[in-house]
Amino acid sequence: MERRKFLKVAGAGAATAIASPAIAQSLPTINWRLPSSYPKSLDTLYGACPFFADAVLQGTDGKFKITTFAAGEIVPALAVADAVQNSTVEMGHTGSLFYFGKDTAFAFGTAIPWGLNSRQFDAWYYHAGGADILNEFYAKFSIVNLHAGNTGTQMGGWFRKEIKTQTDLSGLKMRIAGLGGAIVQKLGVVPQQVAPADIYPSLERGVLDAVEFVGPHDDEKLGFVKVAPYYYYPSFWEGNAALSFFINLNKWNELPKTYQSVLRNAAMATALDMQAKYDAQNPAALKRLIADGAQLRPFPTDILKASYKVARDLYQEMSEKNPNFKKLYDHQIAFQRDSQRYNAISDFNYDFNSVTAMQQGWDKS
Repeated sequence: MERRKFLKVAGAGAATAIASPAIAQSLPTINWRLPSSYPKSLDTLYGACPFFADAVLQGTDGKFKITTFAAGEIVPALAVADAVQNSTVEMGHTGSLFYFGKDTAFAFGTAIPWGLNSRQFDAWYYHAGGADILNEFYAKFSIVNLHAGNTGTQMGGWFRKEIKTQTDLSGLKMRIAGLGGAIVQKLGVVPQQVAPADIYPSLERGVLDAVEFVGPHDDEKLGFVKVAPYYYYPSFWEGNAALSFFINLNKWNELPKTYQSVLRNAAMATALDMQAKYDAQNPAALKRLIADGAQLRPFPTDILKASYKVARDLYQEMSEKNPNFKKLYDHQIAFQRDSQRYNAISDFNYDFNSVTAMQQGWDKS
């Protein structure tokens, strides 16, 4: 069985079992629109939309049809949340961090700097109350959130010049969104929020000095290596980057419970597929980028240390000003502390030793 077909069956399986033909006949025929913040050229990000829509269609025996649209086709890339909130569309696909300006707590739907990795985010969201506390917040904006996928830990971005110390960040114009932008601004960067389709032209014309986006697979498609060869890692502002399906709260409440179940199952399958797809695609893309001239660089330690302190100080300030932020931060950071204790002796320890063994050739010593 093909991988995508298997995942669709797995994601829609529970829903299909419920929506058998006899039951499906009694359920309403529904047509929704689903605009994304991403262009079709970004096949893994935008690809979550048709994957999800197909799983919903299968899970409802063809009764629930969702038509997907790329960024700008019916809604501007960075206005998806507004369109959902205002009932212009029934649902949308986006990154919650884009709406940081509405309320700083929107950051938690994607990532906070020095926050959870992707496995920790899934554990927090699905099994530690994360979904409930996030949706308690989103309800204030007439939105229901379903986890739509994750890129995993992102790269730190493309720079025209080499960054050797924090001083080299001063005045640097960088495309970076959300809370990550607020952190690097305190390090001297001038953050710019630019829609995905407009990033390369801005970098090429010199409007931007640097850009962070996702990772090798998407970055290769956007051609950043041609104009900014220094490729930094890791993205300390996005140890994970969760995507969201935003659904208008009233439209969600109007759905039969069976359809709500189908949407949840389809979203979970979509989230699994996206993470697995990135994990499969990024290694080969990184090889090609290096062959094309990308120069890998780790961020200097002084920048990492400074960013960690700046982040923690800023979270304290934001918590004092915004009870929405404080509630989500306290909940997520408590989970992170417990998770890190175990992660340090399990996955991190295993990964460190596995990488060391391969690099040092333990099997040859």
